Amino acid sequence: MSIDPQHLIGLRARGERIAWGTREALLYALSLGFGRRVGRAGELGFVFEGAGLKVVPTLASALARNDFLKGCGWDEARLVPSFERLTVLRALPPAGNLLLDGEVAAVHDLGADTGTLVVLRLQARHAADDQPAFIVERGILARGDGGCGATLGSVPAPPPLPARSADFSCDLAIAPEQALLYRLNGDMHPIHADPGLARRAGLPGPVLHNLCTLGVACRGVLEVICDFDPTLVTSFEGRFTGGVYPGDQLALDIWQQANVLSFRVRVPARDQVVVDHGRCVLAT
Repeated sequence: MSIDPQHLIGLRARGERIAWGTREALLYALSLGFGRRVGRAGELGFVFEGAGLKVVPTLASALARNDFLKGCGWDEARLVPSFERLTVLRALPPAGNLLLDGEVAAVHDLGADTGTLVVLRLQARHAADDQPAFIVERGILARGDGGCGATLGSVPAPPPLPARSADFSCDLAIAPEQALLYRLNGDMHPIHADPGLARRAGLPGPVLHNLCTLGVACRGVLEVICDFDPTLVTSFEGRFTGGVYPGDQLALDIWQQANVLSFRVRVPARDQVVVDHGRCVLAT
């Protein structure tokens, strides 16, 4: 164990500048699989700016990078995303500038064999008027740093799934090149591209980014429930429970109760749930 929990819980960053434009918004949508069926009404608006570009809400998670924790002492090679919770305070435009504030909100030791869960809280505000844009709560499991004995701060509880059959289900295909495309959004870790490195890590091959899987789930919700209207999504979250690989076929199960959607993502071929305790709140 090499991290210092008391040091981590006090880490702060303020005013990190983030800029994106139409190119970044288009690339993000393409990397989630938008554009494969552009003849479908509503989908073209995410991959072509001609009639006014639509922005996928989970682009916020891709923009909210947590570089302020680099060099904090943990084993970066053994970090695994645990969960992501996005709250949209103002829909992202096709281009803009943000100021990102970050802090470590919680550090929980889950045992020497499991690791330490570190929860980040990232708050973005628009540079032009200082108004809030979104909040990301991100759980990162430091697998190589368990046994620190810390229980600092609070960890968000996973939303429960209804005890009944799903109201909606849809299939979501992961293209063979999807991880290679998604990494161009900024997460260039070689585990998503290098087959040799992936095998040395005990994986069958390069693994898809967990945030890409969550974004693909958001694509499914936009198609099945929202008629491709991204402004309806006010929050989106999920717990990462398994790996997704390029070429996988996913199944998205959705339960709806008024404006609250519960969901999970499965890989039927492996009988594995890869995103659990999903929750999306729609504008009323």
